[in-house]
Amino acid sequence: MFHHLMNRFTVFVIGLSTDAPDRRGERREERPDRGDVPGWVLITLMTAGLVVALWALAGEAFTSMFQDAMNTVRGAG
Repeated sequence: MFHHLMNRFTVFVIGLSTDAPDRRGERREERPDRGDVPGWVLITLMTAGLVVALWALAGEAFTSMFQDAMNTVRGAG
């Protein structure tokens, strides 16, 4: 199982580091979507924005909830 995963990982890394064609036979620089912001970047930025917005709106409540949970775990609550 480990060797199978390592083989797949190695093939993945080699595919990223070389100028090999992708599954459609196109090279990376020939793809029409080259230069677009990838979906994972947008998801990361939107998630960070949500965290900042929630923290700004309910930061004190989150801090209080965290402190209560830690006190309960420590046995002080």
